[in-house]
Amino acid sequence: MSYIDFVSDPTRRCAIVAHRGAWHGAPENSLAAIENAIRIGADIVEIDVRKSADGILFLMHDETLLRMAGIDREAESMTMAELQEIALRADDGGEDNPLTDQRIPTLSQSLEAIRGRIFADLDLKDRSLFPEVAACVRDLNATAYVDLKTTVMTPEHVAWVRAQDIPDLPFMAMSTFTRQETSSTLAVLAELRPFMSEIRFDAIDTIADNREAFQRAGMALWKNTLDQANSGTWTDTAALADPDKIWGRLISAGISAIQTDQPEALKTYLEERAA
Repeated sequence: MSYIDFVSDPTRRCAIVAHRGAWHGAPENSLAAIENAIRIGADIVEIDVRKSADGILFLMHDETLLRMAGIDREAESMTMAELQEIALRADDGGEDNPLTDQRIPTLSQSLEAIRGRIFADLDLKDRSLFPEVAACVRDLNATAYVDLKTTVMTPEHVAWVRAQDIPDLPFMAMSTFTRQETSSTLAVLAELRPFMSEIRFDAIDTIADNREAFQRAGMALWKNTLDQANSGTWTDTAALADPDKIWGRLISAGISAIQTDQPEALKTYLEERAA
């Protein structure tokens, strides 16, 4: 099944998106974190993409290696050979986590590990990498199981995406919906017809009250519940304390993909909810 077919299936459960892989027990953005996400039954793995000094696409969230390797140097200033000599710290890094045997993977290595086993959301830390990432995906025959994404809120954003020439790749828009602007935002998105939108919103009722409009647009809704400021009150910490209040309310409002740093807990909740 392709990524688009999976997302558009009206009978599926809410998709579990493992943020930077399932990194509890493996360094984030590592091959081991991807394997963890597959093992626990996540549907989508989110991974961050950068480019090395010698032009190789690799996985890393931060600009520097300080958090994940204890090296105060910009990751993109190094060659891929240099990067792959570096041991990654466990979990989400930091000086309290030990070094592991995991190394920084290339995007190609990651896509080969993912093939046929899980879908992938590629978070490009520099959107100018769109053409190179798209070329890598095509070279590996991976177009059926990955997405590319960027912000789409204005006609200028639409024009930029169209200029990337990626009609063969699943495209996800990143958009904000407010009660006053939902109709106009949907009109902008209709120019691209993304298969899914990673959303922010002013209030949960904005999403619930416009559920039919989102369905008519043929666009699934993805919400982050990460413990980050831009999640607002919809965080993993709050969900662990009261999953019905966070994950349950989002699903009831029409959210059908949730990105989390707690994929195992979300899976357990979905199974209990289904039962």
